[in-house]
Amino acid sequence: MSDQNDQQTFRPLEELSYEAARDELIEVVKILELGQMSLDESLHYWERGEALAAYCERYLDGASQRVEDALAKRDVTPSE
Repeated sequence: MSDQNDQQTFRPLEELSYEAARDELIEVVKILELGQMSLDESLHYWERGEALAAYCERYLDGASQRVEDALAKRDVTPSE
């Protein structure tokens, strides 16, 4: 079995921009599609991919909410 210390260490999600997280997710998918890792390594990358996907989804949800809020403010007419 692989030693945990031999596995790739990843930057904390909080340090990643949306674009960096998306690019890393694409790389993780490519690595997993090669199918050349042990089960433990594959699980390690799969877990990272799941975390990246969730992070990107939360980021996009937040961006969507900001757009909706901005549009709602624009459509509000001042009270007289």
